[in-house]
Amino acid sequence: MDAERLRAAREAVATRWPGFRPRFGVVLGSGWGAVAEALGPVDEMAAGEIPGWGRAGVEGHAGWLWRARIAGAEGLVFQGRRHWYEGEGWTPVAAPVYLLKALGAPLVLLTNAAGGLRPEWAPGTLMIVRDHINAMGANPLAGPHDPFWGDRFPDVSTLYDAALREGLRRAAPDDGPAPVEGVYLAVSGPTYETPAEVAAYRAWGADAVGMSTVPEALLAGAAGLRVAAL
Repeated sequence: MDAERLRAAREAVATRWPGFRPRFGVVLGSGWGAVAEALGPVDEMAAGEIPGWGRAGVEGHAGWLWRARIAGAEGLVFQGRRHWYEGEGWTPVAAPVYLLKALGAPLVLLTNAAGGLRPEWAPGTLMIVRDHINAMGANPLAGPHDPFWGDRFPDVSTLYDAALREGLRRAAPDDGPAPVEGVYLAVSGPTYETPAEVAAYRAWGADAVGMSTVPEALLAGAAGLRVAAL
């Protein structure tokens, strides 16, 4: 990770919004971009204005950082995310979590669109992540240790905050299907899974598979943020 570029990202955001201390962060993954408009946008920055982050090279990821207000609390909403498979290293993947930590946010909600591994769950099922399996073959915390990210060997046994998971369950509308809880498995991509891989991941206990979220969750948990994922 390029610590200098990440510090420059913080300076860019702090210069745009002096003294701003976000109460939360939300990363909007594939299929979630339109949610930004419903989250009380106050102001925005283009991803290209933020060193180290930059606009995603993937269709469907708009590339905006929104300052948003929800229920009286202001936070940062990242409309679009960067992926390991884009080949630009961990810096753009880590940038949203770095900004949240550096600006004092206490928690982050990560979202994505994933492939379901449970035939009984219909497409569109909302899954609250209870745990994950990292099958990416890589970890953003590998390499020289930076104390910014906490301990060298962080504990991830309770990475996905139980109280936040309960809050997500309570927030689900009464007139729709209840959200489920499950295990998310992350692969590096950009290829989808073979039938043999799907069978293997089911046998491992995974309920959904995708190409994101786990790196940000690992970074956020190590840095001391409370983490939830959908």
